[in-house]
Amino acid sequence: MTNNYFIRRTQYIFSLKAKKMIEIFKSVGVDVTFEQVVGWTRRDEDPEVVLMEDSVLAAFLNGFIIEKRGKKEGPAPVAEEKLNNNIILRKFRIALDMKDTDMLEIFRLSHTQISKHELSSFFRKKDHRNWAYCKDQFLRNFFHGLQAKFKEGISYDDE
Repeated sequence: MTNNYFIRRTQYIFSLKAKKMIEIFKSVGVDVTFEQVVGWTRRDEDPEVVLMEDSVLAAFLNGFIIEKRGKKEGPAPVAEEKLNNNIILRKFRIALDMKDTDMLEIFRLSHTQISKHELSSFFRKKDHRNWAYCKDQFLRNFFHGLQAKFKEGISYDDE
């Protein structure tokens, strides 16, 4: 999955307009233009899509955390240069102030069976013996569950 997928899904699920997304970037000291946001949120098949770098998505997710949880004292968080699915999942967990039970509910909404132990393995340090890589399908299902929870009238129970 591309970084564009994540920002596009976030924009859709949380009904973020381009202007709001620009404000989110600005909250972490990143200036972006309307044209950049439009380019990043185009469908992957669109010839005018602009590929989003890891550091730009990381900055947006840091801003999304501030948007949802409020600004903390001290300097703004530094965006990671390289992202993986585990980091993206962790940033959403923080932004939405989710506990394990909340996340398990999100996965349940997308008809994904995952245990509490399996979920916790995604949030461990990479060198921990019980660390596990969050595969694309888990993250995709997480976004399906978010959509079912946050978008009215959309449910995966009908499938």
